[in-house]
Amino acid sequence: MTRETMKIVIPMAGWGTRMRPHTWSKPKPLISVAGKTSLEHLLDMFKTLPDPDNAEFIFIVGPFLGELQVPAFIKENYPKLKAHYVVQHEMKGQSHALWLSREHLTGPMIMCFSDTLMETDFSFLSKEEADGVAWVMPVEDPRRFGVAEEGEDGWVKRFIEKPQSMDNNLVVVGCYYFKSAERLLTAIDDQMRRGVMLKNEYFLTDAISIMIEGGAKVRTQKISTWLDTGTIEATLDTNRVLLEKAGSQVGAFEGSNVEIIEPVAIHASAKVSNSKIGPFASIGANCKIENAQISESIVEADCEIRDAALTRSLIGKQAKVKGRGDGHVMQLNLGDTSSISL
Repeated sequence: MTRETMKIVIPMAGWGTRMRPHTWSKPKPLISVAGKTSLEHLLDMFKTLPDPDNAEFIFIVGPFLGELQVPAFIKENYPKLKAHYVVQHEMKGQSHALWLSREHLTGPMIMCFSDTLMETDFSFLSKEEADGVAWVMPVEDPRRFGVAEEGEDGWVKRFIEKPQSMDNNLVVVGCYYFKSAERLLTAIDDQMRRGVMLKNEYFLTDAISIMIEGGAKVRTQKISTWLDTGTIEATLDTNRVLLEKAGSQVGAFEGSNVEIIEPVAIHASAKVSNSKIGPFASIGANCKIENAQISESIVEADCEIRDAALTRSLIGKQAKVKGRGDGHVMQLNLGDTSSISL
């Protein structure tokens, strides 16, 4: 018996305003963290699917940057991946993004936000009986997020976006499974017909609540590790956690008089001299680092860092930093192709 193809939808059409200036020149999922783009980390999660070779990806991209760069990135780095691309020109929310993808959505599907990195094992889906599964994690203060409200029978009763109360802390992390994509799309049609929106956006949790009203059985799947790459600070924190978990990833880079404080990620094509790297520093391909100290930072590909001490910094591709050489520690947020001399 041939297993149905799992459709995996990854919405990534947002403007990424909280990741400026980096998202002026590339989509948020193509920003580096711990030696790889966050999109690569996300795709790694799906290696635990029951039949990963029988998965089909639908990337919902934004106009301009997304529709140009994401297909090119996938073609270069994942040439065998079965992929479709849908452009979301208007940011009308998650349900709207799925509705735009409807021609590709049949059978079982997963939807996962592009800035949601979590530790989970998808293999249980081969025996899943529920109509839907929402991944959740308990947090101290759930008011910035959406939460799943469970009934006494253990099934989800409804979802609440940005709850006022802290009584329920089961935050939905942005990953969902649906046994039937068609059933979800029917609920989205109903959501749009009713005009169920929040701040002019159609939220997916409202569509799932409509499914539940119609008798769908939805449960939660609890996780203990959820990493976010939606803001500069969160991305730097995620960089730290991923390096802690994976350990150092140091290629045979060209270097002299280099002190490494692990864990770090240094690409094999980097050139480093008279510098201290780490802890929790990620240095991209073809970087040139001289007389520098870099810790708790991400330096993307093709950068030049000289005479500078950086911490909690995110330096975009092809950027140049020239410091004062006096050991003064700086925190920088520098976009692609930028240059700064201090």
